[in-house]
Amino acid sequence: MRSLLDKLYLVSGYLSGFCIVLITSIITAQIVGRLFGFIVPSAEDFSGYALAAATFFGLAYTFRQGGHIRVTLVIQHWTRGSRYIQELIVLLFALFLVSFMSFYSVHMVWESYIFEEVSSGYVSIPIWMPQVPVALGILMLNIAILDDVVALLKRQSPSYRVHEAELHLEEI
Repeated sequence: MRSLLDKLYLVSGYLSGFCIVLITSIITAQIVGRLFGFIVPSAEDFSGYALAAATFFGLAYTFRQGGHIRVTLVIQHWTRGSRYIQELIVLLFALFLVSFMSFYSVHMVWESYIFEEVSSGYVSIPIWMPQVPVALGILMLNIAILDDVVALLKRQSPSYRVHEAELHLEEI
């Protein structure tokens, strides 16, 4: 199970990177196209969709790699028990919020599909298509946070703490 989850987070990171390459390709095509007198239809729309996908696909991978901002200035001096309680409360709160976001992201995709909404750009596409990566990305973040909640409840180190220790070793 651990191997499967780690692969899921890695795939999420790769998808985020792919979307950034896609943004670069679209914008480059648009620039080159202007030099030669043609336009790339809805380039701004598609690069915006890719930006949203890159952002949300990157959330789970970044969380697992300890890349999200954590202010440890105060809690690094707390006792082990106090820090455990604080981390558990924060992770449970994050799990609640991200679960809420996951539910409504999936619901938004479903409603867009049911009501056959389309984009209003030059190239109109069903709007649920660019919404799917957002919903998948937030679902992956939900799984990543749940993974750390379970680890903490088992009295194991959550993923971010492992990377936090690595950062402190690099400073020395």
